[in-house]
Amino acid sequence: MFERVTYAIRSEETGLACGMASYLDIHPKAGVIEIGYIWFGPSLQRTRGGTEALYLLLDHAMTDLGYRRMQWQCNSLNAKSRAAARRLGFRFQGIFFNHMIVKGMSRDTPWHSILDDEWPEVKSHLAAWLADENSIPRDKPNAVSLR
Repeated sequence: MFERVTYAIRSEETGLACGMASYLDIHPKAGVIEIGYIWFGPSLQRTRGGTEALYLLLDHAMTDLGYRRMQWQCNSLNAKSRAAARRLGFRFQGIFFNHMIVKGMSRDTPWHSILDDEWPEVKSHLAAWLADENSIPRDKPNAVSLR
């Protein structure tokens, strides 16, 4: 088992780092991996580039590395993270109540997943959303790469 592999996300236009995301709780023999420790700077927040960066990480794990289950967990109070999981095609699995103590507060943790048999449909939806011909407004430069 590996603890964490972290990627810097940088703008292809400026070359500057604008975020990071990690694979964690990595279990290659079981085919289970989690995406988390996601941080997007202001230039990446709520952009096509942010979605593209996460899509690239999802696709690498599910398609290239052949994982059977991608996981996403977050603080139940983090509405933006919960919405991002849904937008990316993760399916809600349930909540671990009183899962941990964070900054002196009890945390409930919602769990989400994408399974290998769900990935082709999720991938298709994300690829269509990210397609250049998509009419979704793109108000900021948003091509990204992972390093």
